[in-house]
Amino acid sequence: MQNKGLITVFAVLFGLVSLYQLSFTYIANKVEDDAKAYANTKFPAEQSEERDIAELQYLDSLGTEPVFLGIDYKTAKEKELNKGLDLKGGINVILQISVKDILKGLANNSKDAAFNQALKDAEVLQKDSQDTYLESFSIAFEALPGDNKLASQNIFFNKNLEDQITADMSNKEVMVVLEKKIDEAITSAFEVLRKRIDKFGVTQPNIQRLGNSARILVELPGAKDIERTKNLLQSTAQLEFWEVYKSEEMAGFLLQAEQKVKDLAAAETPEEEVQDSTATEDATVSELLKGDEVEETEGDALKNNPIQARMVSPGFQGSPILGTFAVKDISVINEYLRLPQVKALLPADQRTTRFVWGKPEFNEVVSLDVASLYALKVGRDGLPPLGGAVVVDAQQSYDQVGRVAVDMQMNGRGAKIWEEMTGKAFSAGSQIAIVLDDIVYSAPGVTSGPISGGRSSITGDFSITEGQDLANVLRAGKLPASAEIIQGEVVGPTLGQEAINSGIISFALALAFVLLWMIGYYGKAGIFADVALAVNILFIFGILAGLGAVLTLPGIAGIILTIGMSVDANVLIFERIREELAKGKAQKDAIKDGFNNALSSILDANITTGLTGLILLVFGTGPIQGFATTLLIGILTSLFTAIFITRLFIDSYTKNGKPLSCSTPVTKNLFKNVNIDFLGKRKIAYVISGIMILISLGSLFTVGLNQGVDFVGGRTYTVRFAQDVDAVKIQDELIAVYGSAEAKTYGGDNQLKITTKYKVDDSGSEVDEEIEKMLFTGLKSHLPADMTYESFTADDEGKTVGRMEYYKVSPTIADDIKKSSFWAVLGSLIVVFLYILLRFRKWQFSLGAVAAVFHDVLIVLGIFSLTYRIMPFSMEIDQSFIAAILTVIGYSLNDTVVVFDRIREYFNEHTTWKMKRVINAALNSTLSRTLNTSLTTLIVLLCMFFIGAESIRGLLFAIIVGIVVGTYSSLFIATPVMFDTVKKKGIDLSTKKEVEIDNKGIKA
Repeated sequence: MQNKGLITVFAVLFGLVSLYQLSFTYIANKVEDDAKAYANTKFPAEQSEERDIAELQYLDSLGTEPVFLGIDYKTAKEKELNKGLDLKGGINVILQISVKDILKGLANNSKDAAFNQALKDAEVLQKDSQDTYLESFSIAFEALPGDNKLASQNIFFNKNLEDQITADMSNKEVMVVLEKKIDEAITSAFEVLRKRIDKFGVTQPNIQRLGNSARILVELPGAKDIERTKNLLQSTAQLEFWEVYKSEEMAGFLLQAEQKVKDLAAAETPEEEVQDSTATEDATVSELLKGDEVEETEGDALKNNPIQARMVSPGFQGSPILGTFAVKDISVINEYLRLPQVKALLPADQRTTRFVWGKPEFNEVVSLDVASLYALKVGRDGLPPLGGAVVVDAQQSYDQVGRVAVDMQMNGRGAKIWEEMTGKAFSAGSQIAIVLDDIVYSAPGVTSGPISGGRSSITGDFSITEGQDLANVLRAGKLPASAEIIQGEVVGPTLGQEAINSGIISFALALAFVLLWMIGYYGKAGIFADVALAVNILFIFGILAGLGAVLTLPGIAGIILTIGMSVDANVLIFERIREELAKGKAQKDAIKDGFNNALSSILDANITTGLTGLILLVFGTGPIQGFATTLLIGILTSLFTAIFITRLFIDSYTKNGKPLSCSTPVTKNLFKNVNIDFLGKRKIAYVISGIMILISLGSLFTVGLNQGVDFVGGRTYTVRFAQDVDAVKIQDELIAVYGSAEAKTYGGDNQLKITTKYKVDDSGSEVDEEIEKMLFTGLKSHLPADMTYESFTADDEGKTVGRMEYYKVSPTIADDIKKSSFWAVLGSLIVVFLYILLRFRKWQFSLGAVAAVFHDVLIVLGIFSLTYRIMPFSMEIDQSFIAAILTVIGYSLNDTVVVFDRIREYFNEHTTWKMKRVINAALNSTLSRTLNTSLTTLIVLLCMFFIGAESIRGLLFAIIVGIVVGTYSSLFIATPVMFDTVKKKGIDLSTKKEVEIDNKGIKA
C-alpha cells in the first residue's frame, strides 16, 4: 500500500481530534455529576425545586473556570455530544404558523364575503393537499363565482400594502406580494420563538424552519416545565413601547427598598414568612438573604446590602438602567421588588411601576451572564402607550457615521402616538423602552425632537446581527399570527435515563460479541479488524460531536447496525485473502490481491446502503435523521478503517514474513468445499416466496397494518403504573371515556402505550389539557390514591408512576408524513435501480435486485400485518418503521451487490464455463461472507432488541426480519431472476455481446 506514512499520520491526527471533541462531553458530564452530587447533599429528595436551583447555581459558579486542560464548563457544554429528546427528556414540537391569521392581518381583518369564504374553503382543501395554505387560498378564491379581485379596497389594496399593491394588479400579481409578506411574517415569528427559547433555561435547543413552509421545529432537550413551554411557544408575540424612569429617579427607591428588606429580615422570626401572591414560591426574607454558601465577608455584605452587593454595576445619571445584576440573582431581586412592604415605598403616582430586565449578555469583566434592570412607567390601565401592532416594517441599516441602526415604519395611528411619545421623551431627556415578552431589547433616547411620519431610526451599540435580530423582533409585532402545535412529543427524564442505560448495555454486549467472533473466526487477522472497529467507533462519536449532531435512540441503533455491517468489509477482505492463499500465491501477493479484489464489492455494497441513508436524511425528520446521520457517518468511517487501518496493521505484522492465515484451525476449512446448486433450487424458492407473498398480500388487504399516529393523527401517551395492569380492561374503560382508544402493554406489564383519536382535529393547549385530564380521570382507579393531575403529568427526574411520554400528530401533518414516506421508499428504489444499472450496465441486474427488494419489503409488511395483534411490543407503522424499511432495502441491496460483483468477476475469469456453473460457483464462494455478515449483524441487533429501549423495538424487529429475508433473497431471488432474464435475452456477460443461448448456458 502506497502512502502508508501519510495515512498513518492522518489516522493518528483524526483519532486525536476525535478524542479532543469527545473530551468536551466528558468534562461537561463530570461537572454536571458533581453539581448533582452537591445539590443532593444540600437538599433532601423531596425538595426537588431547591435541588434544581442549587444545581444550576453550582454550574453557574463554574461557568468560566477552567476544569480540565484549560477548558471551562461553559465551553464544554456548548461543544459536547448533543443528546436527543429520547435520551435526555424534554419537548419536541412542530409549530404551524397560521397563514390564515397573517392573510387576515394583511387585509386589515376584511369583512369581504369572498375573502372570508376563500379562507374557509382553503382550510378544507388543506386536509388532503400538499399545497401551501396560500396556494389553497388562491385556488379557493379563483373558484368562487363572480369577478373577485384580491386588489380591491375591501381586501389587500389598503394602507398596509398601498406601496406594494395597486388597484390594477391581477390576482396572480397580488399573490406574489402576499407570498413575500407571508415569508417575512414567518421569519419574524421564527425570530420571536428563538428569542423566547433563550428564556427556557435549556441547553442545546434546536429550532429550525422546515423548508419554506409555515412550520417551525422546536426541540428543547431537558425542558422540565412542559406546560409553560407549550403555552409560550403557542402564544403570539407581545411587542410594547414604554416610557422609562431614569436611574436617578429610582435611586432613592432602591436604597429605601434595600433598607426595608434588612428591617424585615431583622424583625422576622423563623416561623414568619413573607407572602406574595405573584411569586412562584413562598420564601422568608431571611432565607433570601442567606444566598449561597459563600465566604463570611461576602455573606455579611449580602445581609447588609442585599441589593447593592448583588449589583455588578450601578446605573449612571440619565440612563434608563437602574443597575446591572448577574442573571443568577434575578430571581432574588424580583422577590425583593415584589414584597408588598417594598412596593409601598413607591410614591402614589408610581405604584403601578413595572420592573423588567434587559437581554442577558456575557460580561467579560466579571465573567458572568448579566442583565440590566429597567423601570417602566405604567398607567392605571396597565396598557403600553404603543403596541407592536402599529409597526408595519423594520429593516437593519446604518446611520450617518456608519453605526448599525434599525429603521422602522409605523402605520398612521402609530405615527401619531409615536410623535407624542418622542416629543415628550425629547423634552424630558428620557428614553423609550422597546419591550418584547417582558424583555427590554433597546431603550434609545430621542436626540432630534418629536419624530413625525411614523419613521424612526434606532441606534445603539449593536452588531450587524443584533441589528438584524432587533429588526426581526420589531416586525414580529405587526401581524398577529397564532402558532399551533401540529406535532408534539414530550419525554420524561426518567425514560431518557432508562434509554441511555439500556443503550449502553446493549452496545457493550453487541461490541463484545463482534470482537470475540472476529478473533474466533479469523484469528490474528480478527484482532486487527477489532482494532480497526474500535478506531471506527471513536471516529463515529468524534465526528458526531464535532458536527454538533444530535445522538438519539435510533442513532444508537444506527451505530450498532454500523458495528455489525462494518464487519462486512473486513470479512470480504479476509475471505479474498484466504482465496488467494488457497490459489498458492505468496502471502504478500495474496494480501495485496485480496484487498484489491474486495474493493469493488466493498464500495458497491456501501454506496447502495449510503444511497438509502441519504434518502432517509432528506425525507426523514428528528430521530430518523439521527439514524440516517449515524448510518452515513458509519459507512464512511467503516470504509476508511477497513481499507486503510486494517491494511496498515496487516502489512506491519507480515512485513518480516510472519504468516497470517486469516483463519483458525476450527474455521480453516469451513465452506471450503461447499457446492450447492442454488439455481437448480430456484423453482422451489419461487414457490416458497410466492406463497409467502400471497399470504402477506392477503393479510395486508384484509387485516391491514397498525398505522401509528404518524400516519393517521392522534395522541399517544406512555403511562407507568405502580403495579401490573390489565391492558384490555383499561382499554375498555378508556373507550367509555373517549369513544375510541387503544391500550397496549409497552415494555413491562406495568406500562401501557395509550392512543386515542378523540378530538384529533382540534388543537390548542386547552384541548391538550382537556384530553389529558380525561386520561387521568379514566386511569385514576389504577393510580396511587394520593396522585394528583399535576403529579401525574409532571416531568420530574426519577419519576416512577404517571405519564412518562406524550406524542401528538395532527391529521394534516400525518398526511404529509405518509406521502413523504411513500416517496422516500419509491425514491430509494429508483435511485438504487439506476445505480446498479450504471454499475453493471445491464438492466437484468437491476431487475433482479429490485425484485429481491420488493420481495423483502412485502414479506416484512406481511409479517407486521399478521402479528401486530399478538406481539408483546408496539408494531405501529410510523416514521421509525419507514426508516427500518429503507434500512432493509439498503441491507438487501448490500448483499445482492456483493453476489453480483462476484458473478461478474467469475464470468470474466471462467470464460469457458457454462452460465449456470459460473453463477453457482460465485454464490458458493460468497456463502462464507454472506453468513458471517448476516450472523454478526443479527446478533448485534438482537442484543439491542432484547435489552434496548422499548421505543425502537418495532424498528429493530423490522430490520431483523429484513436481514433474514434479505440474506435469503440475495441467493434465491435476485440471482435467479437475473439468470432467467439474461438467458432469454441472450447476453454474454464475458464479452458484453448478444449471442444465442440455450438452457445450458452461453455458447461462444
